[in-house]
Amino acid sequence: MPRDELTRLTGRSGGPNCDDDDCPNIYATMVGTIVVQGQVSHTFEPPPGEALVEIPESVLREAVRALGW
Repeated sequence: MPRDELTRLTGRSGGPNCDDDDCPNIYATMVGTIVVQGQVSHTFEPPPGEALVEIPESVLREAVRALGW
């Protein structure tokens, strides 16, 4: 899925400067799913085709506010 088809929910206000797209972010897709960008986590081995990422709690809270939940 191309990045231009995603709606960025975090990193826009009050957070770190994320203009270079190298910080944790949460995106909404046009099909109603969520894409999370974060540091790779090696907490446990996920099933094939899946990955684990870590994001700060503040990023998740910002995304929830952006979605109006």
